Amino acid sequence: MEDQRATTILPCNDLAASLAFYERLGFRLVSDYGDYKILEDGKGWHLHLNKAVLGWLVPGHNPFGIYLYTDDVDGVADRVRELIIEKEGPSLKPWGCYEFAVSDPDGTLVRIGRVAD
Repeated sequence: MEDQRATTILPCNDLAASLAFYERLGFRLVSDYGDYKILEDGKGWHLHLNKAVLGWLVPGHNPFGIYLYTDDVDGVADRVRELIIEKEGPSLKPWGCYEFAVSDPDGTLVRIGRVAD
């Protein structure tokens, strides 16, 4: 059976700010095509950042969100502690995940977590 994966393509108003944010989460730039950047973490996360077309991202009204699964929720949280939306940090949610959430520079909701034991 062939491996499968999905990759998120996120529009960004400021590619440099978005790249810096996602690098803090653990991504690294692996391909740079100017207005299109490909990032990976070497463990299974893949993300493409794309310069937004004018009007796609309206400040305060970003409908996009991504979920990044990792066994090292606390380690990732430590790298972005001051950005965590729920100030208690990672916690067990009613839907059975241990997770936390941050917002990227364009207001994309980014949840980082794992299925609870």
